[in-house]
Amino acid sequence: MTSYLRNLSANEQVGLLFLVLFGLLALVSVAGVLLSLRERRAHGDDLALAQRRQDNAALLNISWIMALVFWVGWVLGEGVSIALFGILSFFALREFISLSPTRRGDHRSLVLAFFVVLPLQYALVWNGHFNLFTVFIPVYVFLALPVVSALRNDPQRFLERNAKLQWGIMVCIYGLSHVPALLLLQFPRWLGNNAFLVFFLVLVVQTCMLVQHLAARGRRKPVAPAISASFHWQSWGWGLLAGGLVGGLLAGVTPFKPVQAVAMALVACVAGTAGHLVMKAIKRDRGVTNWGGERRSVTGAAGLLDRVDALCFAAPVFFHALRAATPLL
Repeated sequence: MTSYLRNLSANEQVGLLFLVLFGLLALVSVAGVLLSLRERRAHGDDLALAQRRQDNAALLNISWIMALVFWVGWVLGEGVSIALFGILSFFALREFISLSPTRRGDHRSLVLAFFVVLPLQYALVWNGHFNLFTVFIPVYVFLALPVVSALRNDPQRFLERNAKLQWGIMVCIYGLSHVPALLLLQFPRWLGNNAFLVFFLVLVVQTCMLVQHLAARGRRKPVAPAISASFHWQSWGWGLLAGGLVGGLLAGVTPFKPVQAVAMALVACVAGTAGHLVMKAIKRDRGVTNWGGERRSVTGAAGLLDRVDALCFAAPVFFHALRAATPLL
């Protein structure tokens, strides 16, 4: 089996990867439908079960959408992938800003964020200006936006308003833009398809979070109970272990050796789980349990930020760790 995979071209390997991914999603979808029918027959219209089925269906729908986004981006090329992630950033930022009250004095800053900063950031990624795109937002944008806001002559809650906008830009634009940037990296001794790097990042982070959530069931005394009931040091350790193991198993489709793959997976998992905890804290501060639930929908994106919040933190850390480790690969 291993020799067969190695004999495939890079494009054939990625095509096989998506075939397996869509097959698994199809099986999960069928199993979800059958389980839903069984629960309805056994428990009728129980509200708690109905809510859980609805949450699971929303998660599955987002998984299908994300898989289709990755597939379309791979089929149509790197440029389309970058454009698609730019669209994801737009809706994620819209979702974030919708929960942060704004004033008339913020309108120009918001226009700049959505229609100037976002396209410029992804244009820098598109053209491979890595040194500039990594400092464009945290340096130039963070200094320019308060100036634009100050010129509107509205000092009320000035610091709080600008901090919220800057934080949203950092997470939704800066963080997510590092995912398509992985497609453009070059390694001296690895000529594989960089789509595997994106797959590696997403899979290890999601595996870590899933195992952490499952391991937390039934446990008491979470680390930060007012923020997350599923974050325990022990369950977090199990999540890191699972993410590291998956990373080691995927070493063959990356430029990493097995030990390097485990280390890079752990870097991504630590950043992703920490980011997920931070985004939960922001939701608690805003008084919501999710970014886009049906009862409190903030955009038409249906909780997009709930699905990519860990990736927004993991992607830049993984990207810069990967660039730093390139001479060793």
